[in-house]
Amino acid sequence: MKKTLLLATLTLFSSAIFAAENCPSVLKFVKRKLNSQETVNLCEAYQGKALLIVNTASYCGFTPQFEGLEAMYEEYKDQNFTILGFPAHDFNQEAKDEGKTAELCELTYGVKFPMFEPTVVTGDDQDPLYRMLTRATGEEPSWNFNKYLVDKDGNIVKHYGSRVKPSDEDLRADIKAAM
Repeated sequence: MKKTLLLATLTLFSSAIFAAENCPSVLKFVKRKLNSQETVNLCEAYQGKALLIVNTASYCGFTPQFEGLEAMYEEYKDQNFTILGFPAHDFNQEAKDEGKTAELCELTYGVKFPMFEPTVVTGDDQDPLYRMLTRATGEEPSWNFNKYLVDKDGNIVKHYGSRVKPSDEDLRADIKAAM
């Protein structure tokens, strides 16, 4: 019995090490869900999926993009694609209260794609995930609703500025190619 338990434990441990070693760098982060204490290991949750990573804001002229992003998520979520939203106060257009941000996302725009803790997306205090996205594309978010496409293999493919809407044909073609 002890030998079987030890073997099972070693197998599980070696599987976890193998998974961590094979995880793309862009997914080697643990992030807290918005308005929650629950955390998500991005590698465990999203490895093998194409991702659109978006810095969001509650009180911005681009905030209505939540509606288009949610429609995109619903359309592609069963095709190994997801959107990861990161509220950012870098441009002074995010609610100070995470509860208000979550309420706006869920009640006003019906957002079901994963939303995470408020994140610094520019400057010296830039979050490590956003630092990696910026270095890979040469594009730091210049405003809210910048988008970064990551393909299913974890390669950072492209940056899209705030003005690129979720309905943009080139963005959608790139997402399909990334899946």
